[in-house]
Amino acid sequence: MNFTHNPFSAALPEKHRSNERPQEENSVIVLARRILEEALTVNASDIHLEPGQEGLRVRCRIDGVLHILRQVPVAQQDALISRFKILARMDIGEKRLPQDGRIQTRWQERPIDLRLSSMPTLFGEKLVIRVLDREKSCFTLDRLGLRQENREALKRLMQEPYGLILVTGPTGSGKSSTLYAMLSALNDSGKNLITVEDPIEYQLDGVSQVAVIPKIGLTFARCLRSILRQDPDIIAVGEIRDRETAEMSIHAALTGHLVFSTLHTNTAAGAAGRLLDLGVDPCLAASALKGIIAQRLVRRLCPHCRQAYQVDPGSWEPSYFLLPSDPLPVLYRERGCPACHHTGFHGRLAVQEVFPFTARCRQVLVEGGGEERLMDVGREEGVRSLFADGREKVLLGLTSPREMLRVYGPAGSGEDGDWAAERNLVHPNEMA
Repeated sequence: MNFTHNPFSAALPEKHRSNERPQEENSVIVLARRILEEALTVNASDIHLEPGQEGLRVRCRIDGVLHILRQVPVAQQDALISRFKILARMDIGEKRLPQDGRIQTRWQERPIDLRLSSMPTLFGEKLVIRVLDREKSCFTLDRLGLRQENREALKRLMQEPYGLILVTGPTGSGKSSTLYAMLSALNDSGKNLITVEDPIEYQLDGVSQVAVIPKIGLTFARCLRSILRQDPDIIAVGEIRDRETAEMSIHAALTGHLVFSTLHTNTAAGAAGRLLDLGVDPCLAASALKGIIAQRLVRRLCPHCRQAYQVDPGSWEPSYFLLPSDPLPVLYRERGCPACHHTGFHGRLAVQEVFPFTARCRQVLVEGGGEERLMDVGREEGVRSLFADGREKVLLGLTSPREMLRVYGPAGSGEDGDWAAERNLVHPNEMA
């Protein structure tokens, strides 16, 4: 099988296009280099090398969505995988067990860190390469694309002298980026910031970062015990996975430290219940929690080619985004141009629900109230839901209705229920 057409080739600089001589086409070294160059040119965050019955499919993730980059013949599949494993100092003789590796390289005069993960599959080893661009990792709250209201709510939480602040959401929802942004905003010479991560994705100047190593017993909980003897002011725990880590994080929060961490839950209110599921005492959890941030990432429409259209009253958009009394707005959809590599999107922005854990919330948690009761209290106190925040970004033309549908799912079936019943929605005619 020959290489398939690269859909991004038009966006590649001339020197990176597939113009090598036929004899060079067979060089696995050239092929590996070209795959990396093409992925980096289109700002891919991950590269997937997936073996199949007809060859190796190479896909790259751009702004959270996978796109096919090329197809590699079966004859070159094993050699290409081995080439990457050699560069990452992985064991090329071991194909039955998962492995991890790392490559440090440079691209356009800037350092690039590649994290490799191999996994045995039916047709051979699958390899996923995470691309970490240090120069693009400028973490600030402004770059998250937050509404002013959410940005101010986050800043208020960050000004707490102590307590536990959680960021929740599924894998790939930008939780780590939000944590890094908050740490960067709090980082100054008068404070001792320490993180515990698995793994350390980006280096933050002035922050002591510790990587857990489970193989030698260096777990989140064990690191936290030692960190408390390191005179910390602010502690960031990469993820709360078990009861021991949860209890240590809460202990740190109750003894005068500001603690940030992440949880895998779908809603902000669900994070409190998750702590109880892990075995944490409700009174301790209620005392420690200061706020919870639920988050998703949506792709930002390319400003060069986004296309305006008048909403059709018979289409699906009115029932999904609008109230019956709302006028039909002008929305925007993706089109595609060279600036966005013909995807219609360029970059991503956060859709957030910032949930301050107030006295009423603490009372509900101690009394055994569930997630729905906490959500009701939050709405009564002015918390904007994930969907309401995303809806506003659609109406402002920052993202498309179909992108919001892709990320959030059908309205009314998710965690927010009937969003139209919320008390503080911003309507199209009230927006600037």
